[in-house]
Amino acid sequence: MNEGNNKNFLIALALSLLVFAVWQYFVATPQMKAEQARQAVLTKQEKPVAAPGAPGAPGMQGVTVPGSPQTRLAALKAGGPRVAIDAPMVDGSIQLTGARLDDLRLKNYHETIDPKSDEIVLLAPRSTAYPYYAEFGWVAQGVRTPNAQSVWTQTSGATLSPGKPVTLTWDNGQGLVFSRVVAIDDKYMFTVADSVKNNTGRQVTLYPYGAIERQNAPLHEGNFILHTGFVGVANNSQIDAKYDAFKEPGTPPVNFNSTGGWAGITDKFWMAAVIPPQNEVFDGQYLGSKTASGVDAYQANYRLGARRLNAGGNAVVTHRLFAGAKVVSTLKEYEDRQQIAKFTNAVDWGWFWFLTRPFFTVLDWFNKALGNFGLAILALTVVVKILFFPLANASFRAMSKMKKLQPQMEQLKKEHTDDPQKFQTAMMELYKRENANPIAGCVPILLTIPVFFALYKVLFVTIEMRHAPFYGWVHDLSAADPTSYINLFGLLPFNPHTALPQVLLFLSLGVWPILYGLTMWVQQKLNPAPTDPVQQKMFAFMPLIFTFLFATFPAGLVIYYTWNNILTIIQQWFIMRREGVEIHLFENFGKKKPAAE
Repeated sequence: MNEGNNKNFLIALALSLLVFAVWQYFVATPQMKAEQARQAVLTKQEKPVAAPGAPGAPGMQGVTVPGSPQTRLAALKAGGPRVAIDAPMVDGSIQLTGARLDDLRLKNYHETIDPKSDEIVLLAPRSTAYPYYAEFGWVAQGVRTPNAQSVWTQTSGATLSPGKPVTLTWDNGQGLVFSRVVAIDDKYMFTVADSVKNNTGRQVTLYPYGAIERQNAPLHEGNFILHTGFVGVANNSQIDAKYDAFKEPGTPPVNFNSTGGWAGITDKFWMAAVIPPQNEVFDGQYLGSKTASGVDAYQANYRLGARRLNAGGNAVVTHRLFAGAKVVSTLKEYEDRQQIAKFTNAVDWGWFWFLTRPFFTVLDWFNKALGNFGLAILALTVVVKILFFPLANASFRAMSKMKKLQPQMEQLKKEHTDDPQKFQTAMMELYKRENANPIAGCVPILLTIPVFFALYKVLFVTIEMRHAPFYGWVHDLSAADPTSYINLFGLLPFNPHTALPQVLLFLSLGVWPILYGLTMWVQQKLNPAPTDPVQQKMFAFMPLIFTFLFATFPAGLVIYYTWNNILTIIQQWFIMRREGVEIHLFENFGKKKPAAE
């Protein structure tokens, strides 16, 4: 690859990075702010926006609740008696009318880095602006089964907590008595043991089901780098569907069946999923529709096989519900200990899962060993650099050899100015004679692109980095650098990232984006400026452009890129000096290179 082609490749690579930066500015940052606003509504709901309804599912009875949404507190009070939930990771309640799990907050996760800020609300009642709940039960033909209006009775237990289950019962008045024992572990897994006693004097056939229902889902969150919406596993394969797959009225459901698996609805960091008995065949389904009041509604459900109860007989089925944060170690524990098929697939590992998974494993190990996620990012970057050192070495050696041949190539170009064909032939002979490969310098760079994307993916989608502090002024690696020259890097008492409108956020340059721009500039100065004037101008402005674009990047990503640039500078300097290649850093800074002693 000649110098022109090599520069073109680097320009293409730079433009690829520019796409990431523009996406971060125009998509990821607005999404984060929209989610913060939605959480504020979930916890306080001072400005309701829509009237809810409920999607119907096979055998389920959805009921539309008229009127405007209620505040969360009003909805909890108006729904009647509730069973309190108090576990190490979650708190909330179960409404006895309908026996739904429709009120759940995550104790260890807050809206902001302030531990006194509101807890993240995951599940919410139907009469609020953002209904989101789990439902279990039975369906049958010609038999009255529990529905949304059925009032259950708490017959044992008090507050639901680990080791202290609660029992609910409901009598249909026609000879069927339903019982439900709800338990919770010390993290995010509920166990729902449903049983029914047949006192009708005749055979009855019932079908157990589980479902996750949601309305007014955060449609803004999904994009090309992150999947949100329906997620599950059937026949050991992942079954996904986005919300917008159901935007057209009358869109048929996504149907699947399997022995073992699960189905749910996922956000970036949180998920609610229903899990059938893993040794039973189930029919799964993803549904999307509009309620009578025009609200978008979504449902992930499964139905198990028939239970035929003779007179005096009973049936028992045990469901599970995961409702919580997608912490990889927690998901892995459930996958292994409870044999839930591919449960860690709840995290969107992306196309390069074969890279993102091991990268996260190493990152998580460093985090536990060093006690800081920021230090883990720095350590992982070093590991990646070491692993790719042979490729970088080959790349710089190949480019060095091509650079040494540059005078001879220029001479050949002068000799064959009027005959491009002879020039190409002579150049190929030169390559063969000098054992030079023009492509070898670019192949290693191409191989690093999936690594770059995979690292970006890991840092973007894993909850472990959310609200994780670094040192100094960075208190949240998932948020932008809070310093800015606009507030004199923190001396003035206001936050430009919240004070400035979205279109001007790029003007709020923090310390880390500025450091990134400086390292990018130094890295460019290690090499001679391109001979083409257009390329010269483009490369001259790239550090400045990226400095402003990276102003809205999460601090963890900017720290990674900055540290990566520093390591690359050191690596490039070392290899070039070892290969005897001219280093133009001093000349490009406008200084004379010190004379060799």
